[in-house]
Amino acid sequence: EFYTPAEVATLLAKLLAPKPGNKICDPTCGSGSLLVKVAHEVPRKDKTQPANVAVFGMENNNQTYALARMNMFLHGLDAARIEWCDALNSPKLVEDSRLMKFDIVVANPPFSLDKWGAEKAAADPYGRFHRGIPPKTRGDYAFITHMIEAAGAGSGRVGVIVAHGVLFRGAAEGRIRQTLIEEDLLEAVIGLPVNLFYGTGIPAAILLFNKGKKE
Repeated sequence: EFYTPAEVATLLAKLLAPKPGNKICDPTCGSGSLLVKVAHEVPRKDKTQPANVAVFGMENNNQTYALARMNMFLHGLDAARIEWCDALNSPKLVEDSRLMKFDIVVANPPFSLDKWGAEKAAADPYGRFHRGIPPKTRGDYAFITHMIEAAGAGSGRVGVIVAHGVLFRGAAEGRIRQTLIEEDLLEAVIGLPVNLFYGTGIPAAILLFNKGKKE
């Protein structure tokens, strides 16, 4: 499992600056630590009261899903909706056969996931891959695309932690990256140093996307 270091989660939460009443989603929530951090970043006068946000998550690993459910309860987010599912191939956060929309979508998805479901992407019922289909051996842009499509039109914001290769790899990934820039969705790229993440020493980055950018 991919654990998000507390310092990185705090940075991401502050960058996204959630507001009271926001709907927040992590499509690869793991044990839920990043979701908790973002939810608790919402301003509130009384820190003993639950944060005024709606929290949603999806997790593919059954045991980790159970941990996420428990984590929500322990951190005062009893109403959180956490689903056990594969966000790319069978997302359960849907309404009327469409992806649910959120004010903030945040995630630390698996870096360069192999066999993420590329063979089914062309017929995706949610139309997520209209910018192109990521390579079958690297699912980074599949997660990024899902998150952008799940962000609400005109206001939704996305914060995602990615491996550095996402910034410069070519072919299909290059075309998707170019389209995202041409659509004026990218707000910021923040480099992170090496050796931050358990199990890998590679450098990473935070990408911020904004569907409500103002000229």
